[in-house]
Amino acid sequence: MNNSKDSIINSIINSIIIGLVLIIFFTGCKKEKEKVAVVSHPISKTQTIDNRKIKVVVPAEIKEEWKAVKIAIIDKIANKTNEITVKLGTEYTIANSDIKIKVKEFLPDFRMDGLTITSASNTPKNPAVYISVYEGEKEIFKGWIYSKFPTIHPFQHDRYKLVLIEGIKSKEKQT
Repeated sequence: MNNSKDSIINSIINSIIIGLVLIIFFTGCKKEKEKVAVVSHPISKTQTIDNRKIKVVVPAEIKEEWKAVKIAIIDKIANKTNEITVKLGTEYTIANSDIKIKVKEFLPDFRMDGLTITSASNTPKNPAVYISVYEGEKEIFKGWIYSKFPTIHPFQHDRYKLVLIEGIKSKEKQT
C-alpha cells in the first residue's frame, strides 16, 4: 500500500517537473532577442560603483536626441509633489532647502552588461538618469534612478523622495 502511494507521488512530481521544463523551454524559445542600437561615436565616462570601475557609454544618437528629464520631487513631510524639468548636465536646487540635484547622463533604454552601462535603444523602454544630490556641500547620493523601477537603488532622505518621470527629447526630435 505504501509503495503504491510513493509511486503515485513520484509520478505526480515527475509530471510537474516535465511540465515546468516544457513551459520554460517553449516560453524561452518564443522570445526574440532585442536588437541593440548600432551607435557611432559614443560618449564614454567611468563611474565607480562598489569599488568597481563601470564604463558608461552614451551613444551619440541618444546624446543628440534627449535634452532634459522630468523628475518628481516628493516632500514626504508636507505631502506635496512638485514636477520639475531639468536640462541634462545642469543642476536644480529644491526651493527652501539646501538640496541640490545635479542631472548627468540619461539613457532611454538602460542596460548593464558586466562593467558597461549603456542604452540598448533610443526607445524609452527602461528610462534612467544618473544624478548626484548634495545637501549643502556634502554629496549624499550618486546613482541611477529609474522611471519604471523607482524602488531600485532609490534616493534616501528624511524629507524628499526623487522619482524619474520621463526623458524629454530635443525640440527638433519631438514628434
